[in-house]
Amino acid sequence: MTFKTGTYKLNTEPNFNFQLNRTIMWSNGYINDIKPISKNITSAESWVDQMTLLADKTLQKNRVEQAIAYYRMAEFFMFDGDPHKIVTYRKARDLFYDYYSDVFKHEISIKKVKYENGHLPVWVSTPTGDIKDTIVIHGGNDSYIEEFLPIVLYLREAGFAVYLFEGPGQGEVLREHGIPFTYKWEKPVKKLLDHFNLDDVTIIGISLGGVLAPRAAAFDKRIKRVVAWSILPNFLDVLLSSRKPFLQKTIKFLLNHKFKKLVNFILKMQMDKDPMAKWGIEHGMHNMGVSSPFEYLKNAGKFQIFDIAPLIQQDFLLLAAQKDHFIPLEMYKNEINALKNVKSLTFRIFTEKENGENHCNAGNTQLAINTIINWILSIKKIDNS
Repeated sequence: MTFKTGTYKLNTEPNFNFQLNRTIMWSNGYINDIKPISKNITSAESWVDQMTLLADKTLQKNRVEQAIAYYRMAEFFMFDGDPHKIVTYRKARDLFYDYYSDVFKHEISIKKVKYENGHLPVWVSTPTGDIKDTIVIHGGNDSYIEEFLPIVLYLREAGFAVYLFEGPGQGEVLREHGIPFTYKWEKPVKKLLDHFNLDDVTIIGISLGGVLAPRAAAFDKRIKRVVAWSILPNFLDVLLSSRKPFLQKTIKFLLNHKFKKLVNFILKMQMDKDPMAKWGIEHGMHNMGVSSPFEYLKNAGKFQIFDIAPLIQQDFLLLAAQKDHFIPLEMYKNEINALKNVKSLTFRIFTEKENGENHCNAGNTQLAINTIINWILSIKKIDNS
């Protein structure tokens, strides 16, 4: 397996720019396809229009791999309630499993773990030789299991058994079973560990998974090593970080004192002024299964590490990005200070010079994965010495 490297400047809006790079780096999109349309993207609606047209065009040319990427990312910016959303999601998913059918016959098995009124999809992939470690891995707030295929195959080639899953609020679990996000991530992880009878595992949480995986580790000591593939001490702080300090303090005060109508009014004004705020809040409300901006931010405040940090006693690897558009780098200080009882703590900042400066180091995924692999092997060597 090989990965693309680099960061492209494609759009002046930071999130659009990142998502365009994500489409290229993680989903096999082509820069020559995306660069011409990038200047036409100014809103969630124009993103959907441009990506859908591009997906249709590439599919007509039988460029299925790229069509999968563009349909998947078109669905990403569709608002909840859009009848095309589930149709587009299923189209991307069906094309994906048809295109990669040989991989799922020989290298990855698809399993299901019962959870609430649905199930968690799990990919199980084991190496042909000796197993160096067992890894449980999951994404974050807006991930799809399918975009992590290269990571799973890379880890398998490196000698690791991999259990990749979608949990509540993610991919199929949200879209097909209607199960929203929960900050109590120990619940789906326990289901998975019990189902497969796993012990002595490394858990890797990507993006918002950087707070979910540590939470699971706090309550389940079958997890021996924790990788937070993104700084995320408090999701609410991250969501508010791009706003002026006065507005951040005001909203937190109003949330703490349960001024629901006033919070909704303020956020509605923000959503009217800022198309990305509108998409982000509505996207978050849908993922968390709530009906108001107030409830979304209150829920987001529960996705934090501070309450459970003293319970985390495993070896811990924390990965950061120098210029993450979403998460201020200085937040690493609060997270490191909270992890007082970990067995060991390793912290790594990826930089612009190594193309790892953006969110989840999407510009140099291979470097991030190699860092994780080397850390796991070094920790296990110490434990076995």
